[in-house]
Order: sequence, then C-alpha cells, then structure tokens
Amino acid sequence: MTEHTSMNELRRERFSRPEFDADEYHAGRAEAALAIEFANAIRERRLELGLTQTQLAGRAGLRQPDVSRLEAGGGTPTIGMLDRLAHALELRFVARFEKPGAA
Repeated sequence: MTEHTSMNELRRERFSRPEFDADEYHAGRAEAALAIEFANAIRERRLELGLTQTQLAGRAGLRQPDVSRLEAGGGTPTIGMLDRLAHALELRFVARFEKPGAA
C-alpha cells in the first residue's frame, strides 16, 4: 500500500529544496490573488447589469469561454481586452501605478 504524504509535508519538502525561490513563490501568490480580485469584480458587475457571460462576451468582442476563464481568475488579459471589457460593463478602464500603502 502506498504511504500518503500530507500537504504540509509536501510543502515543507518543496520549500527546503535549494532550487526553491521564495520571492518567486510569493510573487506568484500575489499575482493569483490579484487575478481572483479582478475575476470577482468582472463577475459582480456582469451580474449587476443582469448579463450572461455570452451577452458580456458579445458586447466586448470576446467569446463566452474567454469571459468564463477571466471570471475564474485564469488568463492574462491585454490592455485592449481590459478596455473592451470595461466598456461592455459600462465602466471606464483606468490603469495606474501607486506607491504601496497609498489609498
């Protein structure tokens, strides 16, 4: 019978490897959190407007699977796609850099 290793044991082993890059790991987690925040914002606004994914896709010049993927936190949208999505969601796309901790 195969012995199963706990997730914590697997994580400890991975983190202890010489090739493990903690900065890269944490940057990846931050990027994933941002993708989920973005995904939730798209979905919430779509629902506020009473749109289906297919309707939003049509308004934005996308396909329904593209909208689904974005709402699931996957994919990396281009600036053009973000602008089209904002317009389709009756919003304005604004991109800016802020200092950490800025409100």
